[in-house]
Amino acid sequence: MKGSLFSFATVSSIICEGRPQAVIIPMEPIRSFVTLIHRVVVRRICRLYPSGKMAGPVCVLLLSLLPQGCARPTVHEPVTLTLLDQEWTTKTFSEARQQELQQFTRETGIHVKLLASPESPREQLAFWRELLGTSASGPDVYGLDVIWPGMLAESFIDLKSYFANEMSAEFPAVAASYTVDNKLVALPYDANIGLLYFRTDLLRRYGYRVPPQTWDELERMAARIQAGERAKGKKEFWGFVWQGAAVEGLTCDALEWQVSEGGGRIIEEDKTISVNNPQAIRAWQRAARWVGSISPPSVVGYKEWDAVNVWVAGDAAFMRSWPMAYVDSQATDSPIRNKFDITLLPAGKAGRVGTLGGVGLAVSRFSAHTNEALELVRYLCSRKVQLERSRVLSEPPTFPELYELAGLREPNPRYAVLAQAFRTAVISRPSSVTGKNYQDVTDAYMQAVHSVLTGEKRALEAAATLEKELVRITGFKTGPPSAGMSGTTVKERSGPVH
Repeated sequence: MKGSLFSFATVSSIICEGRPQAVIIPMEPIRSFVTLIHRVVVRRICRLYPSGKMAGPVCVLLLSLLPQGCARPTVHEPVTLTLLDQEWTTKTFSEARQQELQQFTRETGIHVKLLASPESPREQLAFWRELLGTSASGPDVYGLDVIWPGMLAESFIDLKSYFANEMSAEFPAVAASYTVDNKLVALPYDANIGLLYFRTDLLRRYGYRVPPQTWDELERMAARIQAGERAKGKKEFWGFVWQGAAVEGLTCDALEWQVSEGGGRIIEEDKTISVNNPQAIRAWQRAARWVGSISPPSVVGYKEWDAVNVWVAGDAAFMRSWPMAYVDSQATDSPIRNKFDITLLPAGKAGRVGTLGGVGLAVSRFSAHTNEALELVRYLCSRKVQLERSRVLSEPPTFPELYELAGLREPNPRYAVLAQAFRTAVISRPSSVTGKNYQDVTDAYMQAVHSVLTGEKRALEAAATLEKELVRITGFKTGPPSAGMSGTTVKERSGPVH
């Protein structure tokens, strides 16, 4: 392949080395050095994934970006943005997203190409990091998990001056989660929070008027309902399902357990490592007691959808999950349709909390179309689009004012609970305070908690070992949890919410 005559097919074969070779078809010379850079970058990224596990998505993405460097756009050519997001790709969601992007194009004349991404959050984060590390001009807009801004902040422009009005109207905890060192890394696109799902029909059957207000009540109610349902022949029925696999979902669950008991948020906002304390240890011990009693032994391997599948099948009285589980639970073919409701998670001695989740949209500082990218972010995060998305997909909006609209609350009665949760019961993971170290911090935390759930380690030993590991990772000092529930906006300890 002498000189600079390459076909697009040749580039494809170079990118995905080891695949069947493509036929070389002479084409016009490469027009700019940018194209050569793209080709070298692609080869570098694909070598990082020799197993092929992520090479496919990476190659597909960069192939879609390569033509941008091979041809000079004319003055009259419309701008095409590239959007890389990590949202669920169900048929209903994909269709709704395409409609949003098509409407954006009709209103602005700007086209948007939606790019595919890996499935798991861990692979997505690695994918995002590799792409941003190339300094390539695309993607223009990235979806960021609520825990990613601290790890990726330097790769995105500061949105604060562009969206000051929008941010002042957001839930405070949601807005804060995307701010790192006074820089607004992403604009909130959707919001999530940990909730308790409960079977209304079973509570009535066993004489309960309201869902459990405390973790102790949950244990008792779950055990009684489980025993009663099994006595009727449902041998695989369980009282409570949740996320116990050693993944980010366990960090969320365990943080809720310990914060509600006054056990701190692993690392406090003042950079104090607080996790090795009696309240956190007792919370872990209580959860370990659930395994095999009110929760299945296999719960230590459950991810989000494993718990949802058991719940939707009608085989559990209670479930800890996110708002998105509501859609599957209420589907027309769901065995539990109209037989469940949601509430805030149970309280411990310090109150009741739910871990904050969600996605924001960020503009790459390498984008060649910054103004157009800002327009896309503004549109997708706007009140108008969030209202329509709530109507079609039941996705919770990020603006408090929208929860007061009758047109939104009437078809979504659970939004009253969500609004209260976002205002009064939010706990954020220590991702901003730990910055680029957050992945190592959460990995160490989830492994420690998991070792307690499986009986591999005693809680006292696991907490002490974790403390030392977090000191090694961060260099922070150790100390007790902050007074109250640091990082939360909790105002109520219990009280009926259903």
